Amino acid sequence: MSGFTLTATDGPARAGIFETAHGSIPTPAFMPVGTKATVKTLHPDEVREVGASVVLANAYHLHFRPGADVVRDLGGLHAFSGWSGPILTDSGGFQVFSLRDTILALDESGVTFRSVYDGAQATFTPEGVADIQRKLGSDIAMCLDVCPPADASEHELERAVQLTTHWAERQVTAQRADGQLRFGIAQGSTHDELRRRSIDEISALPFDGYALGGLAVGESKEEMFQCLSWAAALLAQDKPRYFMGIGDPAGIIEVVARGIDMFDCVLPTRTARTGSALVWDGRLNLRNAQYAKDPRPLDDDCRCPACERFSRAYIRHLVTQSEILGLRLLSLHNLWFVLDLTARARAAIERGTFASFRADTLSRLVRGPEEESCSS
Repeated sequence: MSGFTLTATDGPARAGIFETAHGSIPTPAFMPVGTKATVKTLHPDEVREVGASVVLANAYHLHFRPGADVVRDLGGLHAFSGWSGPILTDSGGFQVFSLRDTILALDESGVTFRSVYDGAQATFTPEGVADIQRKLGSDIAMCLDVCPPADASEHELERAVQLTTHWAERQVTAQRADGQLRFGIAQGSTHDELRRRSIDEISALPFDGYALGGLAVGESKEEMFQCLSWAAALLAQDKPRYFMGIGDPAGIIEVVARGIDMFDCVLPTRTARTGSALVWDGRLNLRNAQYAKDPRPLDDDCRCPACERFSRAYIRHLVTQSEILGLRLLSLHNLWFVLDLTARARAAIERGTFASFRADTLSRLVRGPEEESCSS
């Protein structure tokens, strides 16, 4: 069984259930990023226990290492990685375009580039990307798209929209794994006319969900949220809406407020690996000497495995001594923080109190620093 059911709305904010072949996804949903079929440092059961219902894996990296055929022959991504819940795979297109100096050719047929692993020439086509994801056996497969940078010219943006639509028209009919769902991606950056055109063209195709790509790629947050405020409302009401690449706590609240159902980012686990914890006041850099004798948990309101048992002083000790447990505990905490925040947003939508929840939450988070890119 698959499909999306909207269960509550509060203004533009939405709560729902998205059914997939490997289980249901309560939305809004934050998707931890497991680029190479693992959320770094964590056991799959731990990822589930901190509240994740779906994870993301990267078709680009898995295509090259260990190879989609290997994953298929070992039972698909779920068996291979030990994660039994829903999995979304991106197309690999973002990695190609974020590594622009590797591109050799870009045209109607697809994109040819050099692998970051060995420099060998490779080509991604819509049909080829569909086949990679078919072999991986993910629950949700993203279409190949062209993701230009924020400073791209209007000509480049128009070309990206044209190619993204052309590739989507080919990939939407390509063979897929049993039960596999497929999402189309709208491009256009913050250019009103091109973004509307892309949404119209992608929405006309029979996808199971729709994503907004080409945002959170270097434009200001003001521009991004202004665009999102009207763009999200143009996406289908009865299918999931996916914002590609946001994971800072304030950003999560703002995209939910604009009607987004799903979002992902490496930020929580990447931040953990730098020795920092996400907390209501912003971040704690555990490398700072001020925490050397601090007996408090990372966050007084948190019930994650790190906060229930360990002090800031102990976790700082682990981090400064390069002990793996320190990075694991911070990863568990940071994922718990954003997943719990998302769950609270969902509950507020269901109660009809999202506006006050949003205001209260943003007032607590306002002191936090700007967040870095979500690209993996």
